[in-house]
Amino acid sequence: MPQFSTTRRVRHRASDMFDLVADVERYPEFVPMCQALRVKSRVTRDDGNEVLVADMTVAYKMIRETFTSRVTLDRPKLQIMVEYLNGPFSSLENRWEFRATGERASDVVFFINYEFRSRMLGLMMGAVFDAAFRRFAEAFEKRADQVYGRTGG
Repeated sequence: MPQFSTTRRVRHRASDMFDLVADVERYPEFVPMCQALRVKSRVTRDDGNEVLVADMTVAYKMIRETFTSRVTLDRPKLQIMVEYLNGPFSSLENRWEFRATGERASDVVFFINYEFRSRMLGLMMGAVFDAAFRRFAEAFEKRADQVYGRTGG
């Protein structure tokens, strides 16, 4: 099962980075291959965590796939967990953690593992998805610089 993880030190607050990743409706503006994203439901659980179910459409050349995920936004722990529900994968797990390292700096930890349901789709899209996932953390860091401004560090 392909997987990728990275930790990036960024010049932004952990809470700001959490907010940026939690703002899923904006993903089509800057996330690699994300053509569309639609939140189908959003609820706040008794524990205070916000849980949403969203459809994300990814596109590359002639291939276009939509998948559904449950996203749990755990603000007190500064963690985001993504659980796969439906679509072209047999499994997909994605986690984000945001750790403060200073007043205006943090480590962004990104982890994903996935497996396509179809061997053919896996052969066609595997390398493309791998390359895109490797650019995810960088895309969010660039977006943070645009939204929050660049800070020294």
